[in-house]
Formats: sequence, C-alpha cells, structure tokens
Amino acid sequence: MTIQRMDNVLIAVDDIDGVVARLRAHGAELVGEIAQYENIYRLCYVRGPEGIVVGLAEQLG
Repeated sequence: MTIQRMDNVLIAVDDIDGVVARLRAHGAELVGEIAQYENIYRLCYVRGPEGIVVGLAEQLG
C-alpha cells in the first residue's frame, strides 16, 4: 500500500478576518500575511498551538 503525504489543507471560510481573529484568541498565529489573489480569493496560512499549519481561503464577490 502506498501512503501519499498531503502537504496542503485549505479550508473555505466566509470571513477570513473574523476566522483569523477567533483562531488567534485560541493561540494560533498567522504564517506570513493575508494575501489577495486578483479579485477572486483572499488566502492565508495559520499555525495552531500544536504547530499544525492550515490554509484559509475566502472567495470574493
């Protein structure tokens, strides 16, 4: 059996600023900054207290 490693997990959110604020209140930190890809998405990565990094994506428009 081959086990494949997953390098990225992105979670779709409706309000990236609100989600980041709530995660920070629980010990998470931004990895870099919130970036905007054209007028399509706002994206960021956050690291939780256990060191796990996940991406957040907010679709614009």
